[in-house]
Amino acid sequence: MNPMYREHRRAALDALRSRGAAALIPTATHKVRNFDAEYRFRPDSDFWHLTGFGEPDSVLLLLPALRAGASDRSVLFLREKKRDEEIWTGRRLGLAAAKETLGVDEALATSELWTRLPEFLKGYSRVVYRSGLDDARDRAFLQVLAKLRMQSRIVEPVPVEVLDPAPILHELRLFKRPAELAVMRRAAAISAEAHVAAMRRARGGVGEREIDALLQYEFLRRGAQGPAYTNIVAGGANACILHYVENDQPLRDGELLLIDAGAEVECYASDVTRTFPINGRFSAEQRALYDVVLAAQLAAIADVAPGKAFTAAHETALRVLTAGLIEHGLLKGPLDDALKSESYRRFYMHRTGHWLGLDVHDCGAYVVDGAPRKLEPGMVVTVEPGLYVAEDDETVEARWRGIGIRIEDDVLVTPTGNEVLTRAIPKDPVELERLCERGVLVNAS
Repeated sequence: MNPMYREHRRAALDALRSRGAAALIPTATHKVRNFDAEYRFRPDSDFWHLTGFGEPDSVLLLLPALRAGASDRSVLFLREKKRDEEIWTGRRLGLAAAKETLGVDEALATSELWTRLPEFLKGYSRVVYRSGLDDARDRAFLQVLAKLRMQSRIVEPVPVEVLDPAPILHELRLFKRPAELAVMRRAAAISAEAHVAAMRRARGGVGEREIDALLQYEFLRRGAQGPAYTNIVAGGANACILHYVENDQPLRDGELLLIDAGAEVECYASDVTRTFPINGRFSAEQRALYDVVLAAQLAAIADVAPGKAFTAAHETALRVLTAGLIEHGLLKGPLDDALKSESYRRFYMHRTGHWLGLDVHDCGAYVVDGAPRKLEPGMVVTVEPGLYVAEDDETVEARWRGIGIRIEDDVLVTPTGNEVLTRAIPKDPVELERLCERGVLVNAS
């Protein structure tokens, strides 16, 4: 049993107790890819955070003690072992092994959920449940609540309020514990190996698809579950499409290759972007814009520190990017006027970062009491400025068109500043040229 998940449940139970609430946390449902073929199952992130259990058709019930002398309880509903079904769909943990393996207080068959749930919820005036993800489950849940509320002679409280998980579970997930950070560092290390392998392989005539396959191969062979999101392998002007995922064009000598790809390890994501010259040499225009983006990213990373607003990194990156666009003649100044008019949005149209954790765009509020949230130790953010000059933008000289650049790292807020989890992936332009030209990594520190 991994003690991390027991710690997560304990923290969740404490948060629930203060609200007089129980919590019903289902895992994800199978998703159909086409006809009778399903996507590979991936557990719901809230459920995984609390259990570390990867089987489908499972539900966790958390019951905090609300009276003196009572004890907290965690009840896991899961599939029973059935040999005939396991032959077709794989091994199951089963009820007998669940308590010891996962550290829950009670294990029951999923088939018993809706008949047993009313009794478990008696005594709680609130229940945490996220609706809108599965219609059949929502209907069954509402029927349980209706049945409880219609029992007029019941003397115990029954749920009269349904709470969303976000203010409770998602706030807990925002702060990563040391065991979680160890997993995220593994994901970052695997991502680093994959990106370096891609840099060594990329050359004119190689297809984006081949680089995509190489990234996935490196993720899997080094122990990741696979990519944390659909890989973006964008050569040349394809990099100006922010979520380009076709990955089906040949790489061309003289263009840049933008790779946005991160490994997922034990359901924790990494999220990394690098842009580099396919032939090992930046053109003058590519290098000019690359230097602007890199300067913006380094300045923004310096603003990831305790007490800084989450928005500080974006605001810093925006000033550096806009100043660079003015310097190279793609925008007209003065700087403050360009920022106020948002004329930069033709070339930079997204934010500079987001939370990172079990989800690539992880949960947690960005605004607290009407103001941008202050960063605190244990939070992990991405820092990802970019510049994108569309290939059909006739407002700029032709030499700039079709250049797309983004540089992204995963950054942990520490008590004294920050730690760049993905620092091993090269981004210095001179280092990138040497690596891409010769296939030899000079300095990955």
